[in-house]
Amino acid sequence: MLDNPNRSRGDMTAIHTPYVAADKNIAELTVRAIVLGIILGALMTAANTYLGLYMGMTVSASIPAAVMSMLLLRLMKFKDVTILENNIVQTMTSAGESLAAGIIFTMPALLVMGFAGDMNFVTVFCVAILGGVLGTIFTIALRRVFIVEEALLYPEGIACEEVLVAGEKGGSSLIVILYALGLGALYGWFVKGFEIAEGKVMAGIDIAGARIYGASDLSLALLSVGYIVGLRIASYIFTGAIIGVLLITPVYGLVHGWPSGGMDLAHSAHSLWSTHVKFVGVGCMVVGGLWTLWSMRKTIMTGVKRVFGSDLGDDVQGLPRTEQDLPMKKMMPVLIAIVILTFIFYTWRLNLKGASMMESIILGAVGSLFLAMTAFFFSAVAGYIAGVVGSSNSPVSGMTIATLMATALLVWIVGDLLLGMEQNELMYATLIIASVVAVNAAIAGDVMQDLKTGHLVGATPWKQQIAEIVGVITGAVMAPLTLVVLNDAYRITHTYCMSNPPVNDPTCSSALAAPQAEIIGTLIEGIFGGTVNYPMLGLGVLVAILIIWKGLPVMSVAIGMYLPFYLSATIFIGGLLSHFVLRTTHLRVDGSLSGDPTDEALEAGTEVAKRGLLLSAGMIAGEALMGVVVAMFIVIANLVKPIRVPAEWFCSESYVDSVTGHSMCDERVIGTLPTWLSLLFFIWFFLVFTYLATRGMPRSKNGRGNLLIDWIAIAVDGIRKFINSLKPPSMRS
Repeated sequence: MLDNPNRSRGDMTAIHTPYVAADKNIAELTVRAIVLGIILGALMTAANTYLGLYMGMTVSASIPAAVMSMLLLRLMKFKDVTILENNIVQTMTSAGESLAAGIIFTMPALLVMGFAGDMNFVTVFCVAILGGVLGTIFTIALRRVFIVEEALLYPEGIACEEVLVAGEKGGSSLIVILYALGLGALYGWFVKGFEIAEGKVMAGIDIAGARIYGASDLSLALLSVGYIVGLRIASYIFTGAIIGVLLITPVYGLVHGWPSGGMDLAHSAHSLWSTHVKFVGVGCMVVGGLWTLWSMRKTIMTGVKRVFGSDLGDDVQGLPRTEQDLPMKKMMPVLIAIVILTFIFYTWRLNLKGASMMESIILGAVGSLFLAMTAFFFSAVAGYIAGVVGSSNSPVSGMTIATLMATALLVWIVGDLLLGMEQNELMYATLIIASVVAVNAAIAGDVMQDLKTGHLVGATPWKQQIAEIVGVITGAVMAPLTLVVLNDAYRITHTYCMSNPPVNDPTCSSALAAPQAEIIGTLIEGIFGGTVNYPMLGLGVLVAILIIWKGLPVMSVAIGMYLPFYLSATIFIGGLLSHFVLRTTHLRVDGSLSGDPTDEALEAGTEVAKRGLLLSAGMIAGEALMGVVVAMFIVIANLVKPIRVPAEWFCSESYVDSVTGHSMCDERVIGTLPTWLSLLFFIWFFLVFTYLATRGMPRSKNGRGNLLIDWIAIAVDGIRKFINSLKPPSMRS
């Protein structure tokens, strides 16, 4: 730990005392740690790929991986497991998770732009391995600058270190994540596998010709995401949803009319939102991303100056074990090889897409040089911002959009003005070039969090960096496989699904939204002359300016305007639950909600939050992994016709489709529950989640069984504070 965490950033005299002393050598990069890291890395990469495509957000795998590593190694009767081995496992696992984020934000845009055949395993793997290894190697140079010299905070890295130390000392929290994993998997299997319960509910009303609807996705994973991000961020996301669905959509419908086609009120309003109003979110997201980078320009420039102004040499003679990195002199040939391989990859893909060999070589060379010049910059930016505000708050979407626009300008000058290439070739080149840089930036911040954890627990940096590279390779294999499987089973993006629906879901009700990829595809089409709803895009720009003027977090609100309402609503419910659990802890310790919580209350709240974090991570992993498993069943059933998908295992009557040749279910022994019973089914799991999340809270001073009374008091206090915030400053109490 840092002896003086409040020291200034430039003070390098403070002494860091790692959990494992630098002069102590214990087991670290062992075979069992590597094997378990590869297995957990593959599982969490698949789960986060599904989650990110489902609702546009991923969660850090570091803490769940650390807990599962400790638990599994102990269950295997390894009595000599060390904290550094567990750190290696979480390092490998989180590397694949962060790689998945970079992939799902960019590559599915190929489907939106009409290049479905190019979103295959080979193309996605090349993007993943080139960008992932590049970003990981750059962090070798950044580690000493940002973690040792600059001593940046890296909040998630500190949290993971606390979990590792707690696990080393033992405790009941180790089994919490397994309970949650089982519950999430069970719920996911019944909803997505057997399809016994509905996955979402929607209802609408007509008020003077304006159609207003509400919806909620019945997902434990989304609920858990809201619990993790907390009420503040969840509220901003939900605010964006309210602006888009309850304000702009009714006005647009009254002016331009509502979709017909026999849809009910809710689906009619949702259809209008998805075809027109969501472009407001696109415009808001673009401005928000650029504004986020601009507002952090001083932080970014400070980080870049720190890097280029520091000695990045390879002299490790005399350094303790805990400060020995992989030598950059030996890594430099690898960096050069990656740039050369990137040039070959760009040239190959552009030539296959129809560009002449000369055009492909020229644009491939320009793209690889662009990568060489910008990749280290974006790695430094991502690594520094993650150290200041954490990976969860790092503007990866903003950096991706900035990369995309810079790439589009480069491709337009070289490909269009100088070479006169076709529009499709220009669009394809822009995405392929930008995607490698985006993956590089996405992984850098998360890797730095892992290296911060290693710095605190006393890991050997070069061993942890090798583990990062192995984890990236694992993720680079697993993410493309999962992407292809999910697209075959569900279809990724509604845009692609509507033009190519799967056999088992002709209405595209199960299509994965992939919101960032939809935005990227829409922007590229718009830049190179595609069809974009410019009035709505312009409105989004104006809304973003208003949000920035009011000092609200523009990216969170923009995400809420772009995500479907049912996703934002469920995230908000999870945020509310997190708030009530935390404030109940404060209430029970302090005996009152007036004033700021005492130090004792804050400490108790932190302990309860840790349990909720593990619980939420397990729920997310369980449900997401079930989504991947069900997708695999669907793909296998489509390839092998006698095999049925899980939803058809209980068919009482079936028939063979004359067109596809697949066995289809005509009548099931157990049908899908009606909406009200589906809600009860979800509420039951929600109550179990709540019960587990509140078990660690202090006892109520008003006696046993008073959770409801406490929550009523918290709700009344929240409403009072909200009303008070609306009053002029002179009238506030």
